Amino acid sequence: MTKVKVLFLDIGGVLLSNGWDRGARKKAVQVFNLDETELNERHHLTFDTYEQGKLSLDEYLNRVIFYTNRNFSKEQFKAFMFQQSTANDDMIAMIKEVKQKNNLRIAVVNNEGRELNEHRINSFGISEFADFFISSCFVHLRKPDVEIFKLALDISHAKPHEVFYIDDRSMFVQIAEGIGIKGVIHEDIDKTKIALKNAGLLF
Repeated sequence: MTKVKVLFLDIGGVLLSNGWDRGARKKAVQVFNLDETELNERHHLTFDTYEQGKLSLDEYLNRVIFYTNRNFSKEQFKAFMFQQSTANDDMIAMIKEVKQKNNLRIAVVNNEGRELNEHRINSFGISEFADFFISSCFVHLRKPDVEIFKLALDISHAKPHEVFYIDDRSMFVQIAEGIGIKGVIHEDIDKTKIALKNAGLLF
């Protein structure tokens, strides 16, 4: 078995809750009395651009929320967005253990806008164990573009067969596997633990 040298990890749905998903937006609709259909339509039209680092969070919010007068401030809304993130503590602890026992490097490969990404990295200590951040907002590529995985390989100085990838989206795992990166679709910690054991990374 080829020794794995690098873990590629998603953040949302793996290490943390999703940052700004449909559930968080639904909650925002209730808290701020928004039109859900309009919010989601505007979100889908512009969120990819934000995740690619081509818009700031303020610009995204101007398009999606503050295109009309509101009875709340942009700062209040951003604070609400940041508050939606929670840690998957058991997953983080397991990843730290796997890194230490196998002397692995860890590359975060995720889709996220800059301000949300930096808040989540800093608030939950992800930079304490991750070595590289190939985040869409930094590299201006986003999954499912296969080029983001090729860039992650270059940055981490790894061959595809030296990488193990954990993501909660099956399509992204399949695309990575298409260039020789083995991975697991994260559904729960027990299934991912089995996959890590099968890869020789947990005993």
